[in-house]
Amino acid sequence: MTITAALVLYAVIWFMILFICLPINLTTQEEAGEVIPGTPASAPENGDLRKKIKLVTLISLAIWILTFSIIVSGIFQISDFDIFGILD
Repeated sequence: MTITAALVLYAVIWFMILFICLPINLTTQEEAGEVIPGTPASAPENGDLRKKIKLVTLISLAIWILTFSIIVSGIFQISDFDIFGILD
């Protein structure tokens, strides 16, 4: 695996985990009862982005290390997933 491929893999994992974690513990302005004029009622009251980004970075790093190790070790090959026999 090249350095660029490893960085792209980490970025993809990071963004996937970010989009999973964004709605967790989210309170909208409508739910809080205080809608600021000029903003939609569905806007978050307090997003806690700094805390979520730290959490996403730690989770994605752990998943990336596991994925990177599996790819580099060669435990699984592309041919293992070739159920139709077209990659020979």
